[in-house]
Amino acid sequence: MTNLIEYEDASEEVRTVYDDIRATRQTDYINNFWKALANHPPTLKRTWETLKEVMASPGEIDPLMRELIYIAVSVTNGCEYCIASHTAAARTKGMNEQMFGELMAITGAANMTNRLANGYQIPVDEQFKQ
Repeated sequence: MTNLIEYEDASEEVRTVYDDIRATRQTDYINNFWKALANHPPTLKRTWETLKEVMASPGEIDPLMRELIYIAVSVTNGCEYCIASHTAAARTKGMNEQMFGELMAITGAANMTNRLANGYQIPVDEQFKQ
């Protein structure tokens, strides 16, 4: 298991990232994902900057939809940690059990049809190409 770096044990570089996480998310909580990445401060900083840009910046996709997409990809990749953390985040943004059930049905169907299309090596229809 990876060592989890707590705030009081962190370097100044790591504390700066932790402080930004807290400010951006408006919480005092730093979750284990960030504490694990803090073992390599450049990776912590780079990953936080990317996630902050993708997940917290304004855009055409609303915050709940971003979380739902993240859950679907995490389910597909089999990341238990990301499924749990982004499901919790989606619930705070309004996801209910019905939405979660629909999301799992869509994710399962997409994974099935993706595998079938890949297995059969189906050529893409011309009308689908841009």
